[in-house]
Amino acid sequence: MNNELLYEVNGGIAVITINRPQRRNALNKNVRQCFFELWNRFEEDETAKVAILTGAGEHFCAGMDLLEAASTELRIPPKDFIAVLGDNVEVSKPVIAAVQGYAFAGGWLLAQMCDLCVADETARFAITEAKVGRGVPWAAPAIHMIPQRILLEVTMTGDSLTGERAYNLGMVNILAPKGQVLNAALELAKRIMQNAPLTVKAAKKMVRISTELGRSEALLESKKIFESVYNSDDALEGPRAFREKRKPEWKGR
Repeated sequence: MNNELLYEVNGGIAVITINRPQRRNALNKNVRQCFFELWNRFEEDETAKVAILTGAGEHFCAGMDLLEAASTELRIPPKDFIAVLGDNVEVSKPVIAAVQGYAFAGGWLLAQMCDLCVADETARFAITEAKVGRGVPWAAPAIHMIPQRILLEVTMTGDSLTGERAYNLGMVNILAPKGQVLNAALELAKRIMQNAPLTVKAAKKMVRISTELGRSEALLESKKIFESVYNSDDALEGPRAFREKRKPEWKGR
């Protein structure tokens, strides 16, 4: 993409790196705009099955670049201010956040929008907008990830959650030792890639829609979501491979 936002695919895994370590990977205009192109690139890239989003250096992302924001006197951000998965950008494939150090404000948003989150022992998650007088409407989906009173705590105080506390609350899937977050995320991505891609995509869609609908309606919609999975070649290949005691050869159709 450019030297501030890197995209590399190896073994079916796309690693997306915010590369502004001197600014703790703060989100400037260039990075925000390039994210739109990058997520579309990942979605259309047939060689990439899973994406990992991370930051260069010691931090994941410290949020919006406040030096830039101060000079532009930004008030209400426009809808295309930043690419948000499931909001103004659609990606059907799995995305994993690999968090070390700060995931503050916009950094929390980036971790929140990913399907899964791996963090190491240095990780700190915070919604710091109350400290600088900014708004946090984007934090509404966090109510499906952490309890109500914890969300009130972090939005009203601006204080951070440690990686361990975020893990205990269920916001983080895997807590890795310091310096091992990317390796842990890669291992998680490889585990996902062993499975039928159509089922994985449908599971992502099912969970998302289930957060928006009531029980009965979510069940009905989920049956529609998985209909194409049941009718796929992979749905026959899985049981066949089990019978023949071999690894399935997934075709994604």
